[in-house]
Amino acid sequence: MQPSFNLEGRVAVVTGGGGGLGTMACEALARAGAAVAIVGRNAGKCEAVRQSLAAEGRTCRTFLADITSEEEVKRLFTEIADEFGGVDILVNNAGVTSPKPFLDLDVSDWDRIMDTSAKGTFLCTRAAAPLMQARGGGSIVNLGSILSERGIVNRSAYSAAKAAVLNLTRATAIELGPLGIRVNAIGPTVIVTDLNRELVVTQPALYEGIIKRTPLGRLGETADLAGPLLFLASNASAFVNGQILYVDGGYTAS
Repeated sequence: MQPSFNLEGRVAVVTGGGGGLGTMACEALARAGAAVAIVGRNAGKCEAVRQSLAAEGRTCRTFLADITSEEEVKRLFTEIADEFGGVDILVNNAGVTSPKPFLDLDVSDWDRIMDTSAKGTFLCTRAAAPLMQARGGGSIVNLGSILSERGIVNRSAYSAAKAAVLNLTRATAIELGPLGIRVNAIGPTVIVTDLNRELVVTQPALYEGIIKRTPLGRLGETADLAGPLLFLASNASAFVNGQILYVDGGYTAS
């Protein structure tokens, strides 16, 4: 039997929808047939994604929210449910980083990184789950990292946040599975986007080290994640739950 990646009739929510990985996620899900809620704090970037997809005839809408705020997340998912009738897919993509050595990290840096990746994933998952249960189930895809189970210099807070996302993925997969809700994660290597493009140039030794350890010999591109995301979001992965799918050119195997 041929696996189905078709998302017709599904409603997908993408946090950080105006960024590089968020744009990729919105495009991949919308082109597979889902109606997409593009969530972010930057109205201009989110609207640009919406307009591009609307020009293709895709169904999508922009929702502005700070996903580190419990009240804003509650409001966000109420608005999405009112607009689209529910939620079937959630991509917890929003995240930030800071290229500082551990001893130079401020508490504000730590809080900002942990709140966006870990707390934001928690709040959005908790808000989406009842809506998914009401529709008979759903799929949650969290954005982890190769640093979910590895460490690297100048990324201590980010590593801690992505490790938290991975174990939250596993724990919620156990609790939400009986409700028909699958929870998985994608673990990308460094994906070159506007978030880190300058760092790739200003910290060549760090990124060259990652490339040297990667059997496929390069950093990632946003297009590398579209297929894995569709697999985890769709019925093609109907019996996959609580897993992290590393998309890293072999980095974690080396």
